[in-house]
Amino acid sequence: VGLRSIQRANKILDRNKNVVLAAGLVTPEEATDEKIRELFEQRIETALINLETGEEVSAEDVSFDVDKYDPRLAAKDPDLSVKISSEADTAGIKRREKYAYVYKISDESGQLSQIVLPIYGKGLWSTLYGFLALQSDANTVAGITFYEHGETPGLGGEVENEQWQSQWIEKTVYDDQGEVELAVIKGQVDPSAPDAAYKVDGLSGATITSNGVTGMIEFWLGPNGFGPYLDG
Repeated sequence: VGLRSIQRANKILDRNKNVVLAAGLVTPEEATDEKIRELFEQRIETALINLETGEEVSAEDVSFDVDKYDPRLAAKDPDLSVKISSEADTAGIKRREKYAYVYKISDESGQLSQIVLPIYGKGLWSTLYGFLALQSDANTVAGITFYEHGETPGLGGEVENEQWQSQWIEKTVYDDQGEVELAVIKGQVDPSAPDAAYKVDGLSGATITSNGVTGMIEFWLGPNGFGPYLDG
């Protein structure tokens, strides 16, 4: 019990570290505790979002303690989550929390430059947890990171590979009709293909993990995830 506050602080610091890594604000070597705290104080605003409406909410708008809110635990609480239909559940998570955090990053002049979104979904052996950073147009990828999973090392575990993650940068999320088109394909992307801007190379020998990443992107950037917020 006495260590609970320290454990929570460490958990938040680890989460914040992965936010700044997804946004490309620092390299892993530069991501010291001090640097992470500095970035969150100066350039990053954390906002709680009602996923159904896409609106930001304050402590007065909800019945729970915002300071102690944990979206992962909320997804298991019938009062704080919703069941997802099998047709819509491309992430394979069955239930989705009603409220989620987003991280708004400002540039040196104070203008919004990126939005970082938490994403998660089923791979082959585990649930993968990560962050996807979008540029201020809410349609261009600025970066991605996965910080927790149980996928096979050297295969699905390559979601942690920085070289693979770098392929996501500058990719486009939505097509002209506003549908999520961003996906991981089987094999390598042909740069000359007309849809190359929406595609990322598949993970060699890890088709199910690759499909899982595609499914979570489709879900979390669609109408049942952060779509209403990004449309706002």
